[in-house]
Amino acid sequence: MNRRRADAVVGLLVVAVVTIGGALSWQAYQQQQAVEQMGSMMDTSMGAVHGTNPLWYVLGTILVSAVIGGGYLMIRDDLTSTEAVNQQRSDASDRIDRESPGSSDNTAQSNDAINPETQPRARVLDLLPDDERRILEPVLSSPGLTQIELRDRSDFSKSKVSQTVSALEKRGLLYRERQGRTYRIYPSDDLQQSQN
Repeated sequence: MNRRRADAVVGLLVVAVVTIGGALSWQAYQQQQAVEQMGSMMDTSMGAVHGTNPLWYVLGTILVSAVIGGGYLMIRDDLTSTEAVNQQRSDASDRIDRESPGSSDNTAQSNDAINPETQPRARVLDLLPDDERRILEPVLSSPGLTQIELRDRSDFSKSKVSQTVSALEKRGLLYRERQGRTYRIYPSDDLQQSQN
């Protein structure tokens, strides 16, 4: 269900609740007026006999409308973001279908591009944020770089290189070896093996 249709359905539901609540409130008000008029003719108080106070219907109508409208507004963005993700997936699969003319060679190539078993190094780089990729790529192409060389290649500050290397080291994607006052950076054993 798209956003406009969902908005229309919830809007109609709220209008229906307000209409029914208004009708019940009006009916209770008229009943209360009739009972009070009858009580004034009999010179007695009939306030306890007249039935439900119309104010309760009004408050109930407002409460139910607020719950329906507020509840919908809370899930509306989730509903549309799920819709957007599904639409993007659909668009991506349509694009892949259009790009491949149907030959088995193209199908094999597209499976290789997606399959992390055949290209784990490329897959890891695709999944990393840009700053981490800018640090890991030079290490993969030239293992044993120093942090100073990485700083020059990535155009990051000394502290940014150190923080990013630490984050990649915690993930197990690279490791450092002390050499004098600096470190040499190497890809993890798993990445080294996938490269060969």
